[in-house]
Amino acid sequence: MTRTRQLLIYVIIFVGAVVLTAGVAALLVNISERQAEAKQSPLKVVEIPEDTIDPAVWGQNFPVQYEMFQRTAENSGATPYGGSEPYSKLERTPAMVRLWAGYAFSKDHNEERGHYYMLQDQLETQRIVVKEQPGACANCHAAEAPVLIKEMGWEAFNRTPYNELKENLHTGTSCNDCHDPQTMELRLTRPAFVNAMAERGIDVTKATRQEMRTYVCAQCHVEYYFAGDNKVLTFPWDKGLTIDSIEAYYTEIGFKDWDHAETGAPMLKMQHPEYELYTTGIHARSGVACADCHMPYTRVGSVKVSDHWLRSPLKNISASCQTCHNVDEDELYNRVVDIQNKTAELLHASEAALLDAMDAIVAAKAAGATDEQLAEARQLHRVAQMRWDFISSENSTGFHSPQEAARVLADCRDLARQAQLSAVLLGIQSQEQVSQPAGS
Repeated sequence: MTRTRQLLIYVIIFVGAVVLTAGVAALLVNISERQAEAKQSPLKVVEIPEDTIDPAVWGQNFPVQYEMFQRTAENSGATPYGGSEPYSKLERTPAMVRLWAGYAFSKDHNEERGHYYMLQDQLETQRIVVKEQPGACANCHAAEAPVLIKEMGWEAFNRTPYNELKENLHTGTSCNDCHDPQTMELRLTRPAFVNAMAERGIDVTKATRQEMRTYVCAQCHVEYYFAGDNKVLTFPWDKGLTIDSIEAYYTEIGFKDWDHAETGAPMLKMQHPEYELYTTGIHARSGVACADCHMPYTRVGSVKVSDHWLRSPLKNISASCQTCHNVDEDELYNRVVDIQNKTAELLHASEAALLDAMDAIVAAKAAGATDEQLAEARQLHRVAQMRWDFISSENSTGFHSPQEAARVLADCRDLARQAQLSAVLLGIQSQEQVSQPAGS
């Protein structure tokens, strides 16, 4: 090897070492800067007293987050099964009118808009006109709720009629619902969630930040009922979070929301059990929080923040999905919609089975079947429809846990067909008894 060639090799090695050292140094500097960003305190323009619910006041100290949050007033557009474009779900799925016959949801049930409109949409729904609602309904729709709970007491807040309480309600979602005004740390402000977790033996004060990025959402995106004369907002989680556990809980306490206007069955209306279904899915098991997908991290200048424009991840696939999934954006979109299409097919098949069961019960009653004889069919109608409603009222159309959604809807159809068979046999027996000659 010539001396010139040796010298060239040494130069290349030296330059490579310099470049590598510079790269490592840059990486360390970047890590240090990111750590500093995480620890830095926001520029405090104003003091934010405890229980300040006006987002604009918070926005003076947190302008980036405030600007993002204000965008929840925008219509981000429809997705195949949701989004923020309002429409009547009763018109899109007419079976709901019969399935909820005799209950306020059969009169008004609409696709919700963004979080900005949470209070306004509730104030405008016909459900508060059709049926008197307790003040507990304000728990998740008004930023004033935590303040009123402190002033009135938990039980008094719940039992006060909503139409009386609404005079004190002026603000929908607020920063105060989820954040400490001094530290901006995530916090829980709704007693029902804290109480339910305590009943399950979970101390929420020991939650990690990642867990809190789900818990603050689970304060409201859940199934619930109003317990006792005081209508105390309660989550039916003592036996677990699956629909089977929730059914067992309601059966044990003998709870019903209403008697079905057609079949007479003692019915339960499921609310919006996003958290419960999510806990059975692959994302929850992988440690993914609600906020990771619906409020993904984004970089604004040199600062990383959670995107406070809460919306469907389908409207923000690059930040919501591609952070973890190295897959083409169109492919990810199609995967989600494929799951939702299949869940929608199962929902419609379940609706058909439930309507057949209802028709059979009505026919059996008309043929002379007694309430005692119809008890089994009505109970099957109740538990079958609970399962349909659990998936129908959950806002991901099965995506939060596709296999669990399919299992629940399979059980729904099975139970509905059992209800139908039970009622048909009763109808036949009743007709035979009527047709028998006297004294035979």
